[in-house]
Amino acid sequence: MFSKILVANRGEIAIRIIRSCKEMGIATVSVFSEADRDSLHVALADQSVCIGAASPSESYLNADAIISAALVTDAEAIHPGYGFLSESAKLVELCETHGIAFIGPSADIMAKMGDKDIARRIMAGAGVPVIPGTDILKDEKDALKAAKKIGFPLLIKARSGGGGKGIRLVNTPEEIEHAYQTAYHEAEAAFGDGALYMEKRIYPAKHIEVQLLVDEFGKAVCLGERECSIQRNNQKLLEETPSSAVDDDLREKLYEATRKAAQAVGYVNAGTVEFLLDTDGNFYFMEMNVRLQVEHPVTEQVTGIDVVKWQIRIAAGVPFDFEQKDIALRGNSIECRINAAAVGKVDLLHVPGGPRVRFDSALWTGYVVPPYYDSLLGKLIVHADTREEAIRKMHAALCELVIDGVPNNIDELIEFVSDEDFRRGEYYTDFVNNRG
Repeated sequence: MFSKILVANRGEIAIRIIRSCKEMGIATVSVFSEADRDSLHVALADQSVCIGAASPSESYLNADAIISAALVTDAEAIHPGYGFLSESAKLVELCETHGIAFIGPSADIMAKMGDKDIARRIMAGAGVPVIPGTDILKDEKDALKAAKKIGFPLLIKARSGGGGKGIRLVNTPEEIEHAYQTAYHEAEAAFGDGALYMEKRIYPAKHIEVQLLVDEFGKAVCLGERECSIQRNNQKLLEETPSSAVDDDLREKLYEATRKAAQAVGYVNAGTVEFLLDTDGNFYFMEMNVRLQVEHPVTEQVTGIDVVKWQIRIAAGVPFDFEQKDIALRGNSIECRINAAAVGKVDLLHVPGGPRVRFDSALWTGYVVPPYYDSLLGKLIVHADTREEAIRKMHAALCELVIDGVPNNIDELIEFVSDEDFRRGEYYTDFVNNRG
C-alpha cells in the first residue's frame, strides 16, 4: 500500500480523497494555486505545495508542476479526482516516466475513451449497443449529407472532452451549418480539437450510468446504476440511485454491457459507463468516463463501498475481497449539486444534519468563492430506505441548508424535488427545459 499520495485537485473532491487517505493511514500532499492558499484542502493535507497562479492553466492543469510537487514531496502516487487532469493521458505518461503510480486507468485507455469516435467503434465491435451515428465529419456539407441519412432530430458532438461542450441539437437541415460552426469553435477552444461527429437524438430518454470497479486481476464488479436525467446544458444537477426506470432484468443487461465495455479496452480501476435509455427499455452507449464521477457518493450510500478507497487499493495491486453477488443496493440515495450563481463571500454557512445526511464541500463561514474555477459549492446527499423517504429527506435537508452571501441554486433544487413528475420518477433529460 502507498505511504503518501498527492491529490492533484482542489475543493470538495480533494477533501473527499484526503479523508479516505486519512482513514487508510496514508499521508497526503495537497497542491494549490495562489487563489486557493487559504482553502480547506490545503489545511487538511499533511503537506501542501503551491503550483502556480490562479489560472487553471498555470496551476491545476499544469502537469509538469504537479509531477514536480510529487517528486519534491516523495509522493508515491497521484490521485487526480475529477475534472482538470483526471483524464489526461499526458499526466499518466509523466507518472510512468517518473515511477509514480497513477490512481486511474492507463494512458492508452484514456486516449481511446477520450476520443468518442474511437470509443463508439470499440463498443460497437464489442457488442455494446451504440446510438446510430457517423464517423468524424469533414465539413458542413458532409454533415448535411449524413444528417439526411440519420434523420432529424440529431446531435452534433465533439470528439474530445466533456462537460456538455461542443454539443448542438439540430432539428432541421437549415440548422446544420450554424450548429456545426458553433460546436466546432466551442470544441476547438475548450479541448484544442474541433473534430465533430453526429448521433441520432434519442428522445425522450433517461440518462443512466453504471459505476464500475475493475481490479488488476481482471475482476469486474458493477455497483448499481445512477440516474442523472436532471441536467441543464448537459451538466448534471441531481442524481439518484437506483433508478425507478430500471428493474432487475434491465439492470443485469446494463451490467453485462458495462462489463463488455470494460473488457473491450482492458479497463482497470474505477470507471463509469453512461447510457441513454428510451421509453421502450432500449439502451445505448454514450461514453465511458475513465475517472471518479462527481456523483459517486450516492453509490457509496446504497452499497456501503468506499469508491475512493477502492481506487487506491486497485492502483496498489490489492484484489477485491468481494464478488458481484455480494453487491446489494440497500435503499435509495439522492444527490443535489449546490452551485454558485456568482462569486462572493460565505457570510453564514449552516449544514443540515440527521441520520444519513451528508454534505461534501470545501466551504466554511468566511470563505471567498474564487472566480477561476467550477461553480460547484458542495454536494448534498441523503439516503433512506425508500425513494419516497429519500425525496422527503432531501427536501428537508435543502430547506435547512444555508449558504448566505453567495447566490446559489438551492431554491431551484427544492422545486425539482417537489415536482410531481420527479416524485413519480417520470422525468427525462428535458426535465429542466420543460420547466421553462
